[in-house]
Amino acid sequence: MLEPSIDQLLTKINSKYTLVTLSSRRARQIQDEKIVQIEKPTSATNVGIALEEIYADKLTYISTEYKERR
Repeated sequence: MLEPSIDQLLTKINSKYTLVTLSSRRARQIQDEKIVQIEKPTSATNVGIALEEIYADKLTYISTEYKERR
């Protein structure tokens, strides 16, 4: 079972697409750099660790607005 749950994570990030994109990018970064922002992660996978970081407010993002070209 996924811990933290999707419902808990969506209180931190308002979009499932953003959640997936952010966690996958962070998981790749964890794989490459071996640096984790939380102490004693419970997950064994890099994606799980990234999700734990999001839930612990150690990982955030800045939203940019999409403007249509004319």
